Amino acid sequence: MTMKVAAVQISPKFADVPANVSRVRELLDSLASQRVEFVVFPEAMLTGYCFDSKDEALAVALRRDSGEIRSLAQACDEGGICAVVGFAEREGDALFNTAAVFVPKGQTQFYRKTHLPYLGMDRFAEVGDALDVFEIPGARIGILICFDVRIPEAARTLALKGADILCVPTNWPEQAILTSNCVCPARANENQTFVIAADRVGEENGVRFLGYSKIIAPGGAVIATADHQDEEILVAEIDVSLARVKDTVIRAGEYELPLFSGRRPELYAPLLDSSGLGTPK
Repeated sequence: MTMKVAAVQISPKFADVPANVSRVRELLDSLASQRVEFVVFPEAMLTGYCFDSKDEALAVALRRDSGEIRSLAQACDEGGICAVVGFAEREGDALFNTAAVFVPKGQTQFYRKTHLPYLGMDRFAEVGDALDVFEIPGARIGILICFDVRIPEAARTLALKGADILCVPTNWPEQAILTSNCVCPARANENQTFVIAADRVGEENGVRFLGYSKIIAPGGAVIATADHQDEEILVAEIDVSLARVKDTVIRAGEYELPLFSGRRPELYAPLLDSSGLGTPK
C-alpha cells in the first residue's frame, strides 16, 4: 500500500490568480512526471491570504465552478495525480477559506476551514460545517487548514472516520514554529496517521511566513522537512497500511498501547457540551 506523496512549499503571488494557477499547473505536470501520486499545496495558494477587508478578498475569491478550478481538475486528469489546493472561495456574498480535492477522472470535492483565527482573510470568512474524509486512489484523507490542526478534536474526528493522511495546507506566520515542530508530530502520534503539512514562504502585506513544511509518519517521526525561507518540494514514499494499525504492539502480551481500542468515550462527555465548557474556570 505504498504511494509517493509530496508537500509543496512555495510563495504564491498575492491576489494574482492567473499566475498562481499557472504555477500550480506547472508543478502538477512536473510532479506527475516523477510519478508522485498525491500532492498538498499551501493554504490560499491560488489567491493569497492577507487581505485587509472582505471586499478585497471577495474581489479575488473563486467560485467552485470557476474556470480556474476546472483547469486544475483537467491538469490532474491529464497527469493522473491527486492534489489538495487552497483558495479563497466565494459563494454569493459569503467568503470561505477552502481547499479543493482533485482526483483524476473524479468529481472535485471541497473542504471549508472549520476553525478560524482572527487573522488574514479568516477575519472575514464564514466557518465550514463538516469534517469529511475523502477517498483518493490508495488512501483516505482528511483536511485541516492551518489553525484547524490546533484543535485536537478535529484531527481525532478525522482519524475515527478512517483518515490515513491528515493534510495541512497552511499559511503559518513566523510565530507558529511550535505548530510545525510540536503540534503536527503530536497529531501524527496520537492519531497514528500520516501528516502532510504544506506551508508557504515569503512575505505578504507585511506578514512573513514560517516555512518548515513536513511529511510525518504515524507515531510522529518526521520523514521529510523543509527549511524556513526557501521554496522547496518534499517528496516521500509512504506505506499507507501503517496508518491503519491504531493499537501499537511493541511486545505481544508485555508492551502494548491500545491507542484506539482503549478509548473511554463515556468519560469524554464534556467534548459534546456546546455551552462553552472547555474554557478554563
